[in-house]
Amino acid sequence: MSVEPSTTRAPLGRRARTCVAAVIVLASIVPYLLVRELVETRFGAGPMADLAPLGVPMVLTAWLAPYASYRRRDALLWLVGVGGLIFVVIAWRVAYAPYRDWRPRPEEVPRMHWLRGPERAGLWYATKAESTSA
Repeated sequence: MSVEPSTTRAPLGRRARTCVAAVIVLASIVPYLLVRELVETRFGAGPMADLAPLGVPMVLTAWLAPYASYRRRDALLWLVGVGGLIFVVIAWRVAYAPYRDWRPRPEEVPRMHWLRGPERAGLWYATKAESTSA
């Protein structure tokens, strides 16, 4: 399957990519804070108020992780405190889709194409996985 770079949308610039990534991060933070307030109001401050709201960003991380060459299980890093940092990287990478400026994981290589055009040289382009009929 050949990909014509001239027919695809151009990659986002740094400013637009930053804005999209910020929206993705806010889409995780706002529900987290709302759930935390609701749990804290109902049950008081404590472990329940600390752990219950983590479900929202963990689900978002697990959902977006494969699009950014991360594993779904990396969502569990929210439980040890570094999930927020990983989520920012995931948001930054997802904002650039379908282009990639990082090396794909070995299992992603069959659906990646290395772009050679003058304006997009050095980028990977992700295509949809081909369906296998058995």
